[in-house]
Amino acid sequence: MRDWGQFIRFCIVGTLVAGIYFSGYLLFLAAGLAQGFANAAAFAFAVTVQYVLQTWWTFRRPLSLPDQMVRFACSIGAGFVVSAMITAVLGPALGWPDWVSGALVTVWLPVQNYIVFRVWVYAAAC
Repeated sequence: MRDWGQFIRFCIVGTLVAGIYFSGYLLFLAAGLAQGFANAAAFAFAVTVQYVLQTWWTFRRPLSLPDQMVRFACSIGAGFVVSAMITAVLGPALGWPDWVSGALVTVWLPVQNYIVFRVWVYAAAC
């Protein structure tokens, strides 16, 4: 790998964002929001933090590039589709317990995101 520093920054941001999502979800639930709204609010906040930190710190790109923002949003959407396919289609079809599907998503999505971010979302920075 050409830039270990970039990979390490990606991992740090990913870990931080996961913690932000989890904490935010629990806080929104404690504040009385329904699960769907708590999830959406925590997800939106976490993805916003992810965009800012991955763009500015990990990939060292300007924040306000509209095409880059659209590519980032598409990559997040693709991740959601993949996670839904694993947890709602693949796992049940193969008879996996929910925790196996969730674990696969937890491992798969960061790998997918790093590749997509490097080759498409932030390609000019690599």
